[in-house]
Amino acid sequence: MNVTDQDLQYFISALKNYTKYDFSDYSDKSLKRRVEKVLADRNLDVTGLITSIKNSQEFAELIVKEITVNTTELFRDPQTWHLLRSRILPRFKNNKNINIWHAGCSTGQEVYSMMILLNEMELFDKAKIFATDLNSDVLDAAKKGQYKYRFNIGYLDNFDKVIKQNPLNYEEFNDVPYDKYFEIDKAKDTITMKKFLTEKPIFRKHDLVKDGNLFFAKFDLILCRNVIIYFNYNLQNNVFELFHSNLYPKGCLLLGMHETILGPWATKFEKIGQAYVKK
Repeated sequence: MNVTDQDLQYFISALKNYTKYDFSDYSDKSLKRRVEKVLADRNLDVTGLITSIKNSQEFAELIVKEITVNTTELFRDPQTWHLLRSRILPRFKNNKNINIWHAGCSTGQEVYSMMILLNEMELFDKAKIFATDLNSDVLDAAKKGQYKYRFNIGYLDNFDKVIKQNPLNYEEFNDVPYDKYFEIDKAKDTITMKKFLTEKPIFRKHDLVKDGNLFFAKFDLILCRNVIIYFNYNLQNNVFELFHSNLYPKGCLLLGMHETILGPWATKFEKIGQAYVKK
């Protein structure tokens, strides 16, 4: 079913009026696609969807979970992790503490990737890890740190590329065993993160649109990858302002492969690949 601009505005208004969520500054195009999928999956029209949102807080929460994106993997985009390893994280090696915020952490694979890399670089004990998402279900999954093995078998290739190999020196090979960081059980089809990893991060439910900084801390590194592509220009700028004001000088913001800072905030950062260093 095609969702018109007017349908979309009705849907956004209903969420705004009957829940605490405001999607009015999300990208119309991607939001339309998601609402169309929700309608098709539930065999509803827009009127039926809005009626259900009005009548049930539980249903409204479910819809919000369905229209927020949650795709992630261990060491997603290995070249980004090479950048972190070679050019970003070494900047913090003399810090007493390294504060890291994963904004929009989804099911947590990025958080575990970061901790594995920090451990290999002997920075793990200095790091304080904070991770947030709008969706409480994915946060529960992140806290557990258990993932499907067969579905995520490509993880191991990514792990090898980032942790075992050095793209700057192909003769260098670090034989890091998988079981240093996670248990693989092929019979149960699981990859389970080790306890020393699962107990380190602080996970919180958080709405980037309106919640500000929950942690009363400034950050050396903020990762917000593949989130702002779903926001319109104004909301992107609000989020950049939030990140900029909560980064230490020379702190770094990391965006997704297809994201960039445009507009007034671009001048306040120095760009290094996907990383933006606060001037």
